[in-house]
Amino acid sequence: MKFNVTLNQDEDGVWIAECLDIPGCVNQGKTKEESLTNIQDAITACLQIRAERGMPLTIEGMNDF
Repeated sequence: MKFNVTLNQDEDGVWIAECLDIPGCVNQGKTKEESLTNIQDAITACLQIRAERGMPLTIEGMNDF
């Protein structure tokens, strides 16, 4: 699966990655590369938790209700 991710640098120089398709799925890193690696791990964890709880996996899935 592919997900939409934003990548922004905050005022302290930390890179923030957010998966737009999964509410609350955010991570950070000292570099762009670290942030992108971290968001991949976060996406995996978010999907696993949402599946275990019977929640829609993505925003697109939420529109099915």
